[in-house]
Amino acid sequence: MIIPTAAQLFTYFVLSCWATKMYLPIFIVWIDERTGEVFFLAGEETAILIFSNGLWSFV
Repeated sequence: MIIPTAAQLFTYFVLSCWATKMYLPIFIVWIDERTGEVFFLAGEETAILIFSNGLWSFV
């Protein structure tokens, strides 16, 4: 079982606040066991990867 890093958790919290302020539902939060990256799907088209250092990128 892979646990997200503290940086990933903080970034997830910030992005969750951003998404809900824009009235986007959060559909999926998933940790890739191969890479340790967190996948975050908000709304129908907002897909984000959160890397282990807390940086993130749209997919």
